[in-house]
Amino acid sequence: MKLTKISISAVITLAFLFHGCGGNNGEQKQQSNKTVQENESGLTAFELEHGIGPVSETISLGDEVDMELVQKGKEIFELKCSACHKVNERYIGPAMNDVLDRRSPTYVMNMILNPDGMTKNHPEAKKLLQEYMSPMPNQGLTQEEARAIVEFFASDLE
Repeated sequence: MKLTKISISAVITLAFLFHGCGGNNGEQKQQSNKTVQENESGLTAFELEHGIGPVSETISLGDEVDMELVQKGKEIFELKCSACHKVNERYIGPAMNDVLDRRSPTYVMNMILNPDGMTKNHPEAKKLLQEYMSPMPNQGLTQEEARAIVEFFASDLE
């Protein structure tokens, strides 16, 4: 009889402990799902949002477009990228007119600078490769050249 009372007390105590620790279940589930997603890809939250490559800090675009950088980016885009990418239409690769609505400037730079690593390891880049069936070649651009292309994408693309 004494053992039964102790068992019942232990069960009630454990129930309160588990209930008390349960708190914000919805938030915990979201966090858990996010962690599982990160763990499945093996990427950090930064890498999931900004890609994998040499650009490891968030690139922010200013309120005003740097027209000198836009012109340089336009020239590089036309020379190195336009064989596969068009501004307003899908071609061998996706259209570039709204790329900065879909991806961060840092992600775009990492895709330009590390297309092999991105298509092998980043889930969104893998999806693009499956959709377009053509890997993006590495053009051997510098970070400054990739930044100029991003500035061109941030302009009105004319």
